[in-house]
Amino acid sequence: MTQPDGITLSGVSKTFTGRGKVVEALRDVTLSCPAGSFTSIIGPSGCGKSTVMRIALGLETANSGAVRIAGEAPLDAAKDGVTGVAFQDAALLPWRSVKRNVEVPLEVLGRKPARERDQVQAMIELVGLSGYENSLPGELSGGMRQRVAIARALVTHPQVLFMDEPFGALDQILRRQMNVELQRIWADTGSTALLVTHGIDEAVFLSDRVVVMHADPGRIVDIVDVPFDRPRDPSLFSDLVFHEVCDNIAEVLHGG
Repeated sequence: MTQPDGITLSGVSKTFTGRGKVVEALRDVTLSCPAGSFTSIIGPSGCGKSTVMRIALGLETANSGAVRIAGEAPLDAAKDGVTGVAFQDAALLPWRSVKRNVEVPLEVLGRKPARERDQVQAMIELVGLSGYENSLPGELSGGMRQRVAIARALVTHPQVLFMDEPFGALDQILRRQMNVELQRIWADTGSTALLVTHGIDEAVFLSDRVVVMHADPGRIVDIVDVPFDRPRDPSLFSDLVFHEVCDNIAEVLHGG
């Protein structure tokens, strides 16, 4: 039997109404992300990037179109632990240790964290935070807090990982370090990844494909295949072909 795509959106449209005005957030968005692939969505503010992700997570409902996450409806996928999510704000519970924050999705799904102690520890080690299990969020750097958020997103072994600007608040040097780490983590888990970002270089470094969106209405205008083999070394950020790909995406992005 053929394995379903990790993420499939077919003809998805969404409008919002406020202050007597109808805003067309998305128009006829169609996208298939193969299982195990890494896809990034890039576009200007207000183009609907985050709305696409919220619909795929079941946090918003489309006015029309269909969405399947690993073959399931978005809310069913969430309830089954199929999806994991990390946002720009790590949103850690400040009174809970690293370990106890990573356990949160297990508790939400009604699982017993004590029975999955090894899985929790494995995720902490995967994101490079071994030795910080009992630390509180206030004792961690911004990059470390984002690592906790990613470990939390992965603790249920999700088939599909959603990330909305997870490194947007970090400085450029730390952001690139986290890009390298995220590539390693994603490769180790084998999940289907969808990243929303404003960073063209981040999207190209991490992704198999970069989806470019425009606004008014939010729509996909191009899907760019990334030609580089994996694993990708940090030296790729200085490669001439890498910059050519980034420049081509920038032309599409700002092409009106």
